[in-house]
Amino acid sequence: MQDEESWARESLREIALEGIRERRRARRWGIFFKLLVLVYLGVLLAGVVLPGLQWGTESIAGPHTAVVKIHGPLMSDAQASDERIIEGLEAAFAADNARGVLLDINSPGGSPVVSSRIYQAIQRLRSAHPDKTVHAVAGDVMASGAYYIAAAADSIHVDGASIVGSIGVVSRGFGLAEAIERLGIERRIYTAGEEKAGLDPFTNPDSKEINNLKIMLDKIHDQFIEAVEAGRGDRLAGDREELFSGRIWTGAQSIENGLADAFGSPGSVARDVIGAAERIDYTPQRKLLERALERVGAAATHSLRSLQQSPVSLSMSPVTAD
Repeated sequence: MQDEESWARESLREIALEGIRERRRARRWGIFFKLLVLVYLGVLLAGVVLPGLQWGTESIAGPHTAVVKIHGPLMSDAQASDERIIEGLEAAFAADNARGVLLDINSPGGSPVVSSRIYQAIQRLRSAHPDKTVHAVAGDVMASGAYYIAAAADSIHVDGASIVGSIGVVSRGFGLAEAIERLGIERRIYTAGEEKAGLDPFTNPDSKEINNLKIMLDKIHDQFIEAVEAGRGDRLAGDREELFSGRIWTGAQSIENGLADAFGSPGSVARDVIGAAERIDYTPQRKLLERALERVGAAATHSLRSLQQSPVSLSMSPVTAD
């Protein structure tokens, strides 16, 4: 009987101790996960807040070249949006110790509205700061809307292998009317306004719709040409019709036909043309949260756009040497 009582007490003791140990383990894991959440929130906060702060580098830097990067597609919700680029341009022109502004361009183009707004901002800032020159430097691609922007610069510099030009306007879409007919799908669409559903990809377009689109594209093309002619002036050489046909050129060809002025890299232009080898980037950094949200929505947006009439754009597909 005594052995049974001893065994029972020992068992109860072990059960109690195991309960205490289990609570301690749970408490330690709870502390660990709380610390992990705090670290995550700290990193997220740093990504959201710190990139938006302006550190006033122009006030502590000596003579330098103010760089504004125009990389990627020109879209209002992308890295190279008009809002971000113009913010960078204003800071670059306002910098007391900046000897000139360098547009570091590597973009296939994009929205004609974004391109036009940046072009006009450069013209406005050049007028307000006549002591600062603006020089565009091409990376792999300076085409279409990106060239529209570059035309506002005092000079354009390229690499021999850069792709330059594509002075044209495009609207892409798909014709799926026959496909859905073969699948036995009936298209139902109701509108208020005779041309509200014009160029719907699931119906056959009529000649009036096509003609209206062509008129719109020609108007935007004329605006593009006027901007290039105003910026490049007598430097343009060769046949105007060919220059403005939407054709692309190598960097070497673009110098020959007057679309560019000389060979050069960001480093050589800062050093030899602007006269300030030190370069400071004034392009606003994107917030971590902004980048994350864009990645989440990118796939869905691409899928939706692929089934719609594409917006009018000043863009071309990049060329690679794979």
